[in-house]
Amino acid sequence: MKIAIALYPEFTALDCIGPYEVLSRIPGVDIEFLSAAGGPVRSDTGALTILTERKLADVPNPDILLVPGGPGDETAAGDPRMLEWLRRAHDTSKWTTSVCTGSLVLGAAGLLEGLEATTHWASYDRLAAYGARPVARRVVRQGKIITAAGVSAGIDMGLELLAEESGVDFAQGVQLAIEYDPQPPFDAGSPSKAPRHVLEMVRSVFETMRPKSSATA
Repeated sequence: MKIAIALYPEFTALDCIGPYEVLSRIPGVDIEFLSAAGGPVRSDTGALTILTERKLADVPNPDILLVPGGPGDETAAGDPRMLEWLRRAHDTSKWTTSVCTGSLVLGAAGLLEGLEATTHWASYDRLAAYGARPVARRVVRQGKIITAAGVSAGIDMGLELLAEESGVDFAQGVQLAIEYDPQPPFDAGSPSKAPRHVLEMVRSVFETMRPKSSATA
């Protein structure tokens, strides 16, 4: 099985590394990090660089494709090389997936029109602009398209996909092996749970980060 993780400048590291850690346990799997131009791709913090040894065009027919999110999603969504690859790869993929705002890139490629999908909670409006129907769930499956919510939800998506490919027992074994047993010190992981002042603080930060063309009033 071939898994292609499509990177672009300013991707968010956990969006791709979380699912990678889970899906790399599929027996016989071949996972590659790709980018439009190949070579090193730097994450949103600037502190992590992943070497993509091949270009997107070099792997036209992956069994599973995954697009992470990150502040660079707007640029990726406007890159014709990325969009053309996504459309062609999706035609033959077994699974087409995204984490966080990676779903916006799928949307820009025209893959989410009329479908339920999810993304980071602060980007539901941007997702809707691509014709998708945003839903507040950790993982959303529509046929062979699976979208995950913000950042950490990529691990959940990876486990669901692993269960589809290798069975529930195997997926549970991997969950145990990586000790994925979340017990956060705070119950503030969604807009419905976070204290209002914390929600407004984070929302204001995201608004300053968003491109003016996609920011809301």
